[in-house]
Formats: sequence, C-alpha cells, structure tokens
Amino acid sequence: MREYWGSTWIRVGLALLLLGSGPFAFISIAVDLGLWPDPNPNPVGPGLLMVLTFWPAILCIAVGVIRILWGRFG
Repeated sequence: MREYWGSTWIRVGLALLLLGSGPFAFISIAVDLGLWPDPNPNPVGPGLLMVLTFWPAILCIAVGVIRILWGRFG
C-alpha cells in the first residue's frame, strides 16, 4: 500500500479529484444539512469544475496503479 501512496501519478490524481469535486460535494452536503442559505442552489461553477477534473483524475490514478502493477509483475 505504501508504494501506491508514493506514486506521483496517484497523488496528482487524488489531488485533482479532491480539488475538483470538493467544492461541489461541500455545497451538496451543506444543502442537505441545512447550512447553505439557498435551499435549491444552482452550483454551475463547481459543477463544471467537477466535470472537467473528474476523468483526468481517474486517468491519473489508473496510470499510477498500472505502473505499479507493471513494475510488480513485469
């Protein structure tokens, strides 16, 4: 497991996933808990940020996992 956390590809992918999906997830959770001032928000900006960073983040994580497995079994 330590080698996965040491991979730059995986760390970049997780950072992209967190920074890209984080604002949208925060707004969604805040609305569910009643902490957001608008009960029916339209978070277009955070939604677009999530859309643009989700698949590159998944791709980076996949590349990191494949590189680690390739080195282990190759």
